[in-house]
Amino acid sequence: MVLRNGTRAAVAGGAVAFGFLLLVGVGTYAASGAPQTVGNSQLGLAPGTVPAAYTQLIQRAGSSCPEISAPMLAAQLYQESGFDPGARSPVGAQGIAQFMPGTWAEYGQDGNGDGRRDVWDPADAIPAAAAYDCAMARATVGIPGDRQANLLAAYNAGSDAVLRYQGVPPYSETQGYVRSIRALAQSFTAATAPVTVSQQASGAIYFAQTKLGTPYLWGGEGLPSQAGRFDCSGLTQAAYASVGITLPRVANDQWYAGQHPTRDQLRPGDLVFFATDLNDPRSIHHVGIYVGGGYMINAPHTGAVIRYDTIDQPDYIGATRVSSDGAAALPVRGSDGSITGGSDPTPRS
Repeated sequence: MVLRNGTRAAVAGGAVAFGFLLLVGVGTYAASGAPQTVGNSQLGLAPGTVPAAYTQLIQRAGSSCPEISAPMLAAQLYQESGFDPGARSPVGAQGIAQFMPGTWAEYGQDGNGDGRRDVWDPADAIPAAAAYDCAMARATVGIPGDRQANLLAAYNAGSDAVLRYQGVPPYSETQGYVRSIRALAQSFTAATAPVTVSQQASGAIYFAQTKLGTPYLWGGEGLPSQAGRFDCSGLTQAAYASVGITLPRVANDQWYAGQHPTRDQLRPGDLVFFATDLNDPRSIHHVGIYVGGGYMINAPHTGAVIRYDTIDQPDYIGATRVSSDGAAALPVRGSDGSITGGSDPTPRS
């Protein structure tokens, strides 16, 4: 998480910091938007949220039936595998969509027409995931409530449970899965209106400002044993923790903690990201906190201190407006890089 091609901002502390504080202090922050409802099969993917190799596959498969959408499908794939086509779970789920072998035997697709149904090939597994979603939608048709919520519940707990309870069953895991996917889908949805400003942004910036001048430390989380030092994502994680929002530890996971404002929609408190490949969010290597006027607070690299820098870098990939719901929806990444927080694979076995 090194700030590459960084232009050092020759910024005089007092006057500029005062200007940033004015930018932060102006306005009243509104609550974040509610999750989307059914009937979104034509929703587009937000730029930069899906690796380019999978964008068209997901966009096409996301229109397979009215109850699903490309952003919802992308949220499932990210929740399941982090877009890793080689992912394998400890219980045997396989590929980018984490199919159990028995379920793949029933729902596997030959999406690329090569005569094989390969669970490890995203061209087959992505349309198969959409086909499974649509099968769950058909299995729960006529059940009261939101059809998308019901199909997601069936995906997690099985359609029998949804039929038995005539809606999302009272299982905490299933209810959490439905909430998480629908909230996470917001991060993958192309904005059609200005993104609502976060309530907690001002407090996150205040925290970061108190750390200006602190030396950078790779892997730093501000712990006493680290002399209060941070790396880039350690700083952003701590800044939002100070206002009650728990972010993942690494930058390319923090990318999905909310919706993505365009460059002209940036507001103080947005997280701004930088990547080696602007077509692949998995290559995100740096994050900072936007403070206005084209600048961010960030922990740039070894040998530097936490400081203001311009965001106008050639590797700028975009921004995220952090929300409580968006952050809470993110899966948990283990120390070995594995992801937990996806669906229980048992109903698909």
